Amino acid sequence: MGNASAEIALLISSFERPRHLECALTSIAMQQEAGDRLELVVTDDGSRDETIARVAKFAAQVSFPVKLTTHEHRAFQVARCRNEGALVSSAPYLLFSDGDCFLPRDHLAQHLRRRRPNVVMAGDCCRLSEELSGRFDGAAIARGDWCHFDLRAEERRLRRQHRKAQLYTLIGHATKPRLVGNNVGIWREDYVAVNGYDEQFVGWGCEDDDLGMRLRRAGRTIQSVLKWTWTYHLWHPLAPSCPPRWRDGDNVGYLSSNRHRPIRCRQGLLDLDRQEASARKQADSPDARRPVRCPFAEVVFHPGQGMFSGQATWNVLVVEDSRILPIDRAAAAHLIISPDETPTLIKRLQFLNVHEEHRDMRRRNAVERAA
Repeated sequence: MGNASAEIALLISSFERPRHLECALTSIAMQQEAGDRLELVVTDDGSRDETIARVAKFAAQVSFPVKLTTHEHRAFQVARCRNEGALVSSAPYLLFSDGDCFLPRDHLAQHLRRRRPNVVMAGDCCRLSEELSGRFDGAAIARGDWCHFDLRAEERRLRRQHRKAQLYTLIGHATKPRLVGNNVGIWREDYVAVNGYDEQFVGWGCEDDDLGMRLRRAGRTIQSVLKWTWTYHLWHPLAPSCPPRWRDGDNVGYLSSNRHRPIRCRQGLLDLDRQEASARKQADSPDARRPVRCPFAEVVFHPGQGMFSGQATWNVLVVEDSRILPIDRAAAAHLIISPDETPTLIKRLQFLNVHEEHRDMRRRNAVERAA
């Protein structure tokens, strides 16, 4: 369960860049018109560093719900991350961004104002150089230091991109404007209609292009939001799966060979192949109608406002003080840990997955500790 009154779910994908994530989180805390309109999900790709501990510290400082999803890291799985974030959130509107991007203060407000039925809002980022990116931390974001840098060349590029995007939308171009996952606003019902991101895109690139193609085939319009807002991308070395040339990427071949794929991808929010097989075997079973794919772990924090959605295999509660436990969340948790223990979370859950009988024991212990 998320924030019942939230209008927008901000989904931030991240993997082992805690300094970048700190900048992103600081900018989120400063968003105008956030309040009880926002729920935040950090969709982690299996980090084994201090990422979860940093999110725990952030969750204790803000008034809106914060939670995190994670799984074992097996290559770059940003499509899976974004689907997991959508599954554990509840707001009717989804806003995607990345943990290496920070947001201008009116970013959330602009997306809320521009949302329209059956329209997907597509943006992009202002790319900061290595030298400029090195000057940023959470304190610099809070001071608004980027406002004093000369970013005119990038801003001109983004405004040109917006004008081109308007033309592409007007003529009904088949593939443009393109979606860029660090700045996409979409209604949940539209996202569900195409079964979310295709999780067969593993490694760098093309998952956004595929989503845009299927949304257009489903009758949705993609419009540019770049006249009003963009994100700011902090430099970092290229991911190992990122090819020197875009067309040489492994995912390019998969995208090109499947241009006539169904509107609903086979492996997205739901694994349609497994679901259909299950439905054929047990047409009257409630399990046949449940989503087969689910996040490996959903993490909520105390202090913090987040609640478990019930969608994940494992519910993890991260607490600052084990002597003070929230009864409702502790009762739903399979594992209760401190922020210092979070780097070992994936390994511990893998152990519990092998010895699944420990799950019920952990839950009983949590209930006893909370009583």
